[in-house]
Amino acid sequence: MGKPGGYMLIMLMVTVLVMSIALLAVAPLWETEIQRENEEELIFRGNQYVEAVRLYQAKHPGTYPRNLEVLVEERCLRKAFRDPMTIQGEWNIILLAGAPPQGEQQSARQASSPQQVLVASLSDLASIDNPMIIGVVSTSTKKSFRIYHSQESYDKWLFFLGQDPNKLPEIIYFGQPAREEK
Repeated sequence: MGKPGGYMLIMLMVTVLVMSIALLAVAPLWETEIQRENEEELIFRGNQYVEAVRLYQAKHPGTYPRNLEVLVEERCLRKAFRDPMTIQGEWNIILLAGAPPQGEQQSARQASSPQQVLVASLSDLASIDNPMIIGVVSTSTKKSFRIYHSQESYDKWLFFLGQDPNKLPEIIYFGQPAREEK
């Protein structure tokens, strides 16, 4: 009676071992697939914010949203989307660099194709006078599988109003001085 039970236990252990090895082989494939799906979601969500800023400007010509919540409040965005590339889900905000003082309007040419953009965290937004939000960018510095507008890390995948994928602007990070032209 002891021999058949012993063979069954050995067969069960071999089966568990084979299944564990198979799962170890498949896990990286799942991780890659999940990251690729998150990349697609990042592009979708980023473009939703670009469209929301466009709709906000259509409702309020010459002005820009001062925070992301106003886009939901003004019904330009149906809900606040999280950054799919980070656990926290917080975006960095893209602002017009060198925005004019409050009350002055940005020229149409400058707003349609900025040569410089300011990137700030949501927590930095309160420290910025007259923030003029034009888009969002992921906070993740992870290398991407996909190349998006010639960029290979998520923190360089910019989503902003007036973006020209063939002419990327200079990125200035809040709290860091702009590079001087030579």
